[in-house]
Amino acid sequence: MRFLFLCFCFFVLTSCNQQSEKVDIIKEGKVLFVVSNQHTYGNTNINAANHFGEIVFAYDVFIKNKFEVDFVSPNGGAIPIGYLSTSDSIQKKYIYDAQLMDKLKTTKAPNQIQPKNYKAIYYVGGGAAMFGVPENIAIQKIASDIYKNNGILSAVCHGTAGIVNIKNANGKFIYQGKNVNGFPDKFENKKAKYYETFPFSIEEIIKERGGKFSYSENGWDNYFKVDGRIITGQDPTAAAAVAKEIVKQIQ
Repeated sequence: MRFLFLCFCFFVLTSCNQQSEKVDIIKEGKVLFVVSNQHTYGNTNINAANHFGEIVFAYDVFIKNKFEVDFVSPNGGAIPIGYLSTSDSIQKKYIYDAQLMDKLKTTKAPNQIQPKNYKAIYYVGGGAAMFGVPENIAIQKIASDIYKNNGILSAVCHGTAGIVNIKNANGKFIYQGKNVNGFPDKFENKKAKYYETFPFSIEEIIKERGGKFSYSENGWDNYFKVDGRIITGQDPTAAAAVAKEIVKQIQ
């Protein structure tokens, strides 16, 4: 499958004549998606983005199950999206969804979020997820509070970078002793310029801090782990499965 790496002009998308599918949302609860404002890998000119598939595969599950979805980013406002596959029916559907595109154009800043209003938090991947999100203390606090309030902490692919610094009330890393996964080192190109900008290896830091990191050797095969209220997926193929598990636990 050929992926196109695109950053969208949101005002163009939201002005498309095609009408969005109308979904009558009965609020079963709210889920908070964490995304990044980063447009490049570090300080380079190499484009980075949030993974559109990892957004919409999960978003589609939540909307169909009557959940409301909000988006938060370190700075609020518009975010870059990429890794788009126009041959995928779900991605193609949401490209022209004005409601979703408006949410991505106007993501909330951390100070606009009330953790008590959310039943789960979901960290989106893509190269942008390595920057701005992991070190954001305000988002860490939001995630910790949601988890402490009996909510679910989840991530997919590079989105797992967002949870590496989160601690519980006892000062221990929230995933210590837990089964966790994300995009593994095996599938990174460590000699590439993009990887040189990464602040850390997701796999290594999870292991160093007491997490039980595992992954599928094959990859791209819907691999995910559930350990209580921590749910993590290896790559975009697991995004929908992670969302379905969240829905199952909440309902």
